[in-house]
Amino acid sequence: MAEISENAPARLPDRASVEEALAALPVGLDEGALAEALTHAFPGFSFSAASIDDPYWRDTRSVLAPDGTRIAELRPWMTAEIEKHAGDINAVWSSLRDSGMELAEWHGNTVFAFAPTGPGAADYVQIALGRETEWRAGPIVNPDYRPWSADELLDPSWLEHDGLTDGKVLAGPLYRLLGRTGSSVVHVRSFLTRCARLERDKREARRPEMERRVWVDSDGGKTPFLDSQPGWFEFVPREVRFFQDWEESSARSERVYDHWALDIKDYEHHGQREIGFIIRPRHLPADRLEVNDASVHILMDRIEAIDREVGLPFGWFFLMTHGNRVDAEVGEAIARGIRDARIRLPDHDAKVLLRWADHRYGF
Repeated sequence: MAEISENAPARLPDRASVEEALAALPVGLDEGALAEALTHAFPGFSFSAASIDDPYWRDTRSVLAPDGTRIAELRPWMTAEIEKHAGDINAVWSSLRDSGMELAEWHGNTVFAFAPTGPGAADYVQIALGRETEWRAGPIVNPDYRPWSADELLDPSWLEHDGLTDGKVLAGPLYRLLGRTGSSVVHVRSFLTRCARLERDKREARRPEMERRVWVDSDGGKTPFLDSQPGWFEFVPREVRFFQDWEESSARSERVYDHWALDIKDYEHHGQREIGFIIRPRHLPADRLEVNDASVHILMDRIEAIDREVGLPFGWFFLMTHGNRVDAEVGEAIARGIRDARIRLPDHDAKVLLRWADHRYGF
């Protein structure tokens, strides 16, 4: 991949501007209407949007009075109730089980919005959203079972999440940004630049340590670590390699975001920046491909069928890096077949696959 520039197009959407645009949207919009609204809100960008089937429930819940009046957020309110009853969990439960109070909970599904910013594989903006509905989830305490601890009152895991009906809806569906500031609205090429730079800086910071490190073999011979691993400081993060492989393979005829979303992480942990993503497929083949006793020629037929099924040339390779539907052993077997001149792939795809076989990565 060519050197990734941090010079993103001017006036990129940011978290604040996206939140402002979302606040102006009417409830109930589907993904197509969301894309149209974002395109209108950000002139010069043409958005598309797609949902990923991964229902979730927010862990912040509200307490509702019997008449539906919103009283407070559950955790601080219930903490005060526990203190009022001097920590007697059974007394709290007894006072609430017939109160008629209910819990309101937010149910959501992840939606990603995308807009191109240039011709390259990584030249696009991704916005991570939740399409969320607030609903009456159930009584404030489980009326049939006494709680064993305060945690059961503060985090009512006994609630069933499959009873959402129109009659229980309190608000929504509406869209909300997901994740932290650095992961919810992302210019992907700039993000890859940060990935590469942070990895390079982390390794450079360890240079004195690595220069002292040696390998000791069974005969007592010593080899400097950097002599045995000469490319250690040139390590390329898997996130960057994914896009490099896309741009250098047959997949380059398609937009990444038409086939994959990125579950991006960007946060501080113990004073150190952690950054990266997990790839999330928008299209999966129905069946899993494993080597088993299949010949390499049968595997070739099967990967071609997968490419047709997901609508992406060389798509099987990227599914393999994801690992959900194509085993890594399939890639190893095909790489051996290429080296043994038993099969052929287009030269650019063969180059990508053999590079992966020499230095495997996956998500």
